[in-house]
Amino acid sequence: MRGSSCVSLALLAVVLLCGAPNSVSAQGVDPQALKQEIDALRTEFETIKKQYGDRLAALESKLGSAQPAAEVAQVPSPSPTGSTTPTANVFNPDMAVIGDFLGAAGRNRVAPSPAFEMHESEVSLQAVVDPYARADFFIAFGQEGVELEEGFITFPTLPGGVLLRAGKMRAAFGKINGLHNHVLSWTDRPLVTTNLVGGEEGISDAGISVARLIPNPWLFLEATGQVFRGDSGELFQSNRPRDLTYVGHLRAYHDITESTNLDLGASYARGQNNAAASESIDGRFATGLVGIDATLRWKPLQRSIYHSFVGRSELVWSRREQPIGTARAFGFYASGDYQFARRWFAGLRYDAAERADDASIRDRGQSATLTYWPSEFSQIRSQYRRIRYADADTANEVLFQFQFSIGAHGAHPF
Repeated sequence: MRGSSCVSLALLAVVLLCGAPNSVSAQGVDPQALKQEIDALRTEFETIKKQYGDRLAALESKLGSAQPAAEVAQVPSPSPTGSTTPTANVFNPDMAVIGDFLGAAGRNRVAPSPAFEMHESEVSLQAVVDPYARADFFIAFGQEGVELEEGFITFPTLPGGVLLRAGKMRAAFGKINGLHNHVLSWTDRPLVTTNLVGGEEGISDAGISVARLIPNPWLFLEATGQVFRGDSGELFQSNRPRDLTYVGHLRAYHDITESTNLDLGASYARGQNNAAASESIDGRFATGLVGIDATLRWKPLQRSIYHSFVGRSELVWSRREQPIGTARAFGFYASGDYQFARRWFAGLRYDAAERADDASIRDRGQSATLTYWPSEFSQIRSQYRRIRYADADTANEVLFQFQFSIGAHGAHPF
């Protein structure tokens, strides 16, 4: 309306300039005639102002009704070749591919590694389903074929502050079990995972997970309960529908300083094992696992891209029922990874674990790693690994790893 006021004043000035001389003569001014002429000019001005306002309102109404149609017309359509513009990607999930190439040199008679192998190629498809849920799929292509590593839907905003997840997923047991291979700080997994927690696949099965934050004024506290079908490699085996696997995890997180934080966890898992099937004996035998994990992180704010440290440790106790009796085993690992330059990391790890079915057999291992990150999309790692097997020769190996990724890959738990 500021523009209409300016136009109105301009019209009034033009009318007054054009009409004023008719009432002024060289002999003088007639007050009565001047008043009548001013009243006539005022009436004419009001008429012009009204007409201008009506036309302006009609024009604004036409522009308002035409704008949505113009916006729809601007949406580009697919080209004849089948390609679409970036606008169409709104309806597609975020897609990424991560390659994990391994090489090995040295001697290991118990678990020899190939000289070269494309250990795994992970394809991820992730997207928001609607304002109340999101879906994540991770498909692994390896030497043995293709498998669904994880595929689940997450409902993060259910009543009562509950986070619900359903599908195939890695169990929330400890710290390492829930991590994908390309997130690890090493080329392999610790002996405690290999001997007691199901190897590389670990506890990974179809099931339902429920998690909830526990409010308190001191620290971040989260409780997770999970129920799985009951099949996780050689660790758990379901022979009937009721042979389910149960997993519970309690996580506590606290910031010690602005650059240091501590992450603690306690885990429990129980399910039926394969002892009866391997011995051809009737009966049901269960395996129970108890774990404690701790992670310490240090990352100074002013030098965060040049220096950092992550220390991890995990302890696992296993209780495996067998036809000849119950076997109790223990294993642990402790590791430290230090970033000494912008793209360089060095790490050490010590691990020891008894065998789940025979606690008298205890394996020990040491590893040293050196990792270089050219960018956030690739990394080069070398690892020296020495394992003293209790029932075999000591293994000495040098492992190499090349990882690379393309596409938008979502963040993993840390």
